[in-house]
Amino acid sequence: MTGMSKVILGGEAVRAGVVTRHELARDYDKLYRGVFVRRDGEITLRDRAIGAWLATGRKGVIAGVTAAALHGAPWVDPSQPVEVSGVKGRPQRGLVLREERIAADEITRRAGLPVTNRERTAFDLGRHLDRPEALARLDALMWNQRFDIDDVVSLAERRPRARGVRQLCELLPLVDGGAASPRESRIRLWLLDNGFPRPQTQQPVVIGSRPVAFLDLAWPKYLVAVEYDGDHHRKDRRQYVKDINRLRMLEQMGWIVVRVIAEDRPREWLARVEVALRDRGCPLDGVEIPRSVGGSAA
Repeated sequence: MTGMSKVILGGEAVRAGVVTRHELARDYDKLYRGVFVRRDGEITLRDRAIGAWLATGRKGVIAGVTAAALHGAPWVDPSQPVEVSGVKGRPQRGLVLREERIAADEITRRAGLPVTNRERTAFDLGRHLDRPEALARLDALMWNQRFDIDDVVSLAERRPRARGVRQLCELLPLVDGGAASPRESRIRLWLLDNGFPRPQTQQPVVIGSRPVAFLDLAWPKYLVAVEYDGDHHRKDRRQYVKDINRLRMLEQMGWIVVRVIAEDRPREWLARVEVALRDRGCPLDGVEIPRSVGGSAA
C-alpha cells in the first residue's frame, strides 16, 4: 500500500485488510479501473493523479497539464484528464496514456509522485496541445516559476522526430510568463500571428514612483494597450465602476486602451489596435488582418 488511503487500489486494499469489500462498496467511488477514492470529500487533481499512477501499476510518470499543475501552474481544471507517460494500456475515461520514453533526468517528484520536470513538462505541453492552448499552458508554467527555454530547446534537438516538435519550436520564443490568464495568452497570439510587434505583458503605469496600474498587453513607446475584460469585471458592479475609473485615468495620461471581451470577433478588435498604433506612429508594415479572421476573442 502507498499510505495514501484516500485513493486506493481496491483489490490490493482488500487483500491487505485495509478495507473490507463491504467498506469498499459503501465508502469509495471508482476513479479508474481498479482504483477507488473515498467519497467523503472533494476529489482534487492530486487525488486523480495518484489514482492514475496507481492505475498504471505504479510504473507511469505524471505528465502534461497535470504535471504543470503539480509544479504550481495556475488555471488548471481539477477535472482535466490526467496524462501519464512511459506506459501503455487500455484507454479509459479521464486517463491519457502515452508510450513516450521519459529519461531519468527528466523526472522529479511532486506530491509524492513521479512527475516530468519543468522542462520536460514544457516540452510536452508545446507538442501535444493545439497551438493556442499550448502557448497558454506554457505561459502559465512560466508564470508560476521560470523554466529554461534553452533546456527545452535541447530536449527538442535530442528528439527531432517527436510528434509536434515543429510547433513547440515555433512557440518557445513566444512564451511569456507575464500573461495573467489563458485568454490573455490567446489575445497575444492573435496579435503576433497577424504581424503586430510583440507587446509587453503586465506593463506598469507609474505616477511618481508608485505604480497605479498594470496593463495586460502594451506598447509603452506608443502609449497603446490591450486589456481583456473577463466576465467577472462586467458582472461585479463595484469592479466594473473601478475599471471605468481606471480607464479614464489611463486616457487622461495619454494611453489608448483597446478593451476586448470574450464575445468580440478578433478581426474587430485587431482592427482597433491597428488604428491606435498607426495613429501613434508605430510602423506596421507586417500587419495584415485577413477577412477570414472570425470566432471570438478567446
